[in-house]
Amino acid sequence: MSDVRLIERWLPIAALGEESVRERRSMTALPPTYYLHVWWARRPLVASRAAILAALLPADADREKFMHALGILGDPIASRRRIDAAKRKGERFEGDAYSYPRAFNHVPTDEDRAFIASHTATESAVPKVLDPTAGGGSIPFEAFRLGLSSHANDLNPVAALIERATIEYPARFGDALKSEFERLARKFVERRESRLSPFFPSEPDSNAIPTNFIWARTIRCPHCDGLVPLSPNWRLAPDGTGVRLTPQIGMGPGSSGRVCDFEIVAKVADQSKGTVSDGDAICPFADCNRVVTGEEIKRQAQAGEMGEQLFCIVFKCRVETRTKTGKRGRDKWVRGYRAPRPEDDVSELVKAELDKRLAEWEALDVIPNEKYPEVSNDERPIQYGMPLWRDMFSARQLLGHGMAVEIFRDLVNEEEQKGLSEISRASLVYVALTIDKMLNYNSRMSVWMSTREVVANTFNRHDFAFCWSHAEIVPLIEGLGYDWAIEQTAKCIDELRKLIEGQDEARGGGLFDTLETHKRPEITITCKSGDSLDHIADSSVDAVVMDPPYYDNVMYAELSDFFYVWLKRTAGLVVPELFTRRLTDKDGEAVANPAKFSGQKGAKALAGRDYRDRMQRIFEECRRVLKPDGIMTLMFTHKASGAWDALTKGLIEAGFTITASWPINTEAEGSLHIKDKAAANSTIFLVCRPRVSAQSVEPAYWEDVEPLVAKAVRARVEEFQKAGIGGVDLYLASFGPALEEFSKHWPLKRGTPRPEPQSKRRRAQSELFEEEFDPYAVSPEDALEAARREVKTWRLNKLTHLRGKADLDPVTSWFVLAWDAFKAPVFAYDEALRLARAVGADLDRDIVGKLCEKKGSDLKLWDSAARSAKGTLGSADGSRAMIDAIHHIAQRARTRTIDNARDLLEEQHLLDEPAFLSALEAVLEVLPASKTFTKVNSTSEETEPAANDFEVLEKLRRLALSDKIDQPEQLRQLELELEEEAA
Repeated sequence: MSDVRLIERWLPIAALGEESVRERRSMTALPPTYYLHVWWARRPLVASRAAILAALLPADADREKFMHALGILGDPIASRRRIDAAKRKGERFEGDAYSYPRAFNHVPTDEDRAFIASHTATESAVPKVLDPTAGGGSIPFEAFRLGLSSHANDLNPVAALIERATIEYPARFGDALKSEFERLARKFVERRESRLSPFFPSEPDSNAIPTNFIWARTIRCPHCDGLVPLSPNWRLAPDGTGVRLTPQIGMGPGSSGRVCDFEIVAKVADQSKGTVSDGDAICPFADCNRVVTGEEIKRQAQAGEMGEQLFCIVFKCRVETRTKTGKRGRDKWVRGYRAPRPEDDVSELVKAELDKRLAEWEALDVIPNEKYPEVSNDERPIQYGMPLWRDMFSARQLLGHGMAVEIFRDLVNEEEQKGLSEISRASLVYVALTIDKMLNYNSRMSVWMSTREVVANTFNRHDFAFCWSHAEIVPLIEGLGYDWAIEQTAKCIDELRKLIEGQDEARGGGLFDTLETHKRPEITITCKSGDSLDHIADSSVDAVVMDPPYYDNVMYAELSDFFYVWLKRTAGLVVPELFTRRLTDKDGEAVANPAKFSGQKGAKALAGRDYRDRMQRIFEECRRVLKPDGIMTLMFTHKASGAWDALTKGLIEAGFTITASWPINTEAEGSLHIKDKAAANSTIFLVCRPRVSAQSVEPAYWEDVEPLVAKAVRARVEEFQKAGIGGVDLYLASFGPALEEFSKHWPLKRGTPRPEPQSKRRRAQSELFEEEFDPYAVSPEDALEAARREVKTWRLNKLTHLRGKADLDPVTSWFVLAWDAFKAPVFAYDEALRLARAVGADLDRDIVGKLCEKKGSDLKLWDSAARSAKGTLGSADGSRAMIDAIHHIAQRARTRTIDNARDLLEEQHLLDEPAFLSALEAVLEVLPASKTFTKVNSTSEETEPAANDFEVLEKLRRLALSDKIDQPEQLRQLELELEEEAA
């Protein structure tokens, strides 16, 4: 290699992690790239900028200037400490916790550009950056903002359209773009009211406006023929407001008139119980109350017999306010809830109108008639009676969306008659994206969120989860519905322009106004397979920065069809080159998609191999276009080591060596995808170089390399933890240095054959690799196993710091490390299995059914009370595992007294038993601390039982063992922080 880059020697991972989380923390201050349109995986802008810039700058580049160019203009770690301190006191932080704006808002200054150019620019060109799987466009957007030429590519046309709207159009048209969009949007708004208003009744109070209609799906009880509204609960608001059902039993089972009326109540105690649980329904009629099986519900849905019933109208009422002097102040809008009146349900009117329009709409291809795939990873739409994409919308929603497409087409025709300009074409794309925003918030999967009293978007989760009830937005009300969606899109356009151009009063100019050494950077957006970038010349790209598809986590093509089938009827009229297929390309997508191999033996294994092979081809193409001294940085996150194995194998086979790795916390703490789950919060940056090829390379031996892998992990793990990387992320972070060392010595083989694995492991391997067991084979998974073992040893040493400590037995080690890594009682079985291997325990024999239960693909840990109730506590003397003794003692303290628990300690001769003392010390470090000791309620419903165990065990330590076991470090750290705050 001709030089060493900054990213190969240093990254400010703690500051980058905090700034990345800060970027995503506030729902009201997100970058416009997040809310222009749904995409299912976006890296933070500041992290993307860091990956790009650090890949281009030399290792000796000025680090302060680098931080300034990133926009980190203060100390985010110190700021975060101030926020956490306020939280511990139960206070809302007053004033600005941070001394500078969010980093993503920073537009590179003249000094920043001069610094970058001094290291990267040549007389002929600016550096070129490629993202072959660009998705939502964070990476090319930041490359463009840095003044670099950017190639963005994605196989998915929805992603390619988002990239155009995010980068190309704002950069190309500037200020005029927003004005042109608003001109066309006004026309759209003017026409929607007359068409839609008859189908949305007004509020009975002239001072009020309806904002949402909330519906429950319905079935007929097969036992009594009653109409059953389906909802798991009837909550509407966090203050206790909800719904009480009043079932009308008619003349008894089988008679007509068996329906439910609804009443709005103010207390949780007055709300009715849910009518559906675990897929089964419970008939609410008092003379029936029988269970309706999930199979029967699906049968009715597939037969077209599932209906919907309106059970609540959400409204806003105008309330006059008065100043202190008695003058009228600004009106306030107060939310309210009411039960439906007969005139609120206009279903028959909607049906009649839809029936009248449907034939013409189908003939003119206004609404999507495409079938939902019969074979997919998520079969729930078909199981619950939605065989067509348009079935994901209720009749009134479909009517409204169809009318929106009609209006859009009218606008396109009118503009074409005048001569469709390029800026109008771009503006119409934004109108199409606005319609998509309404699709996202107005489907049968957009539920009412009682915690926040808002409508959740369809993709609140990354799937097509069936929703028993849904909330409908009223599209007509001024400031709501389409007005809101248009306002959001206009705001995005304006903010994107400002982030790109940087025009404001303070600067007095745009990013590209004063460029001397650079021309305006180029942006090239393509929609093709990432393994066939024939528009890019060999050895012409300075850096590849990519966020690869996440193995089996997100099926982008399957999800994006929800929008694609509408976009090709709207945006497809102005950018037809993106919408040539019936649906998006599933076969060419680089994801581990078992649906591609439906009906074949080992479909999951074939999907894993397909992902590996496709990623290898993409990496090979990246190597072709990358300059010999170029850097490729991957931003990857996945808990499953199978995903890492597949990705890394493809990377190494494509001819790359990993030269550095960095873990960055990138996920917002409140994200619904990770909240209360044992989820990974961090993204691992893998920094790669093209491997120097040789005619013949003799394989190295794994037995010689494995100690080097362990040493590499040991050298970095403490650094990672000091940077705020903990829990499951610490194991993920260790994968980076392990794979670095592994890739340096590739190819590898074993000098001594390993024994043939147990049948379960043999099946798992053959499924993953589709090949016979080779006792001499080595794969990246071997490096990951070595990394886990090293982190396991390091963490156990940190958690048990007694003098003369004893080693923990395998079962207790597993329990301690599970809580330490996952911070939650529920986590993936596969990850639990890998942890068991690391500590030398048999998961199914020693742990499942004794310490936890298997629920689907997850494990759920038990606390002492659950184990006692299930009769799995084991021996109180800890002869099987010391966690048994600890749980016996905790249960004795919880059900009797602390003194009684101390007596049990003496009876079992555990007061001076080193193995018990080490185990208790470790358990007190990893269980969630209770409010008694933290003074704040930091536990959730899921972690509360474990916190109860912590409480009694810590009280016992203070009573009987304080001279043998020190105060838990987690409590000591908390006290130190409180003392610092007080000082």
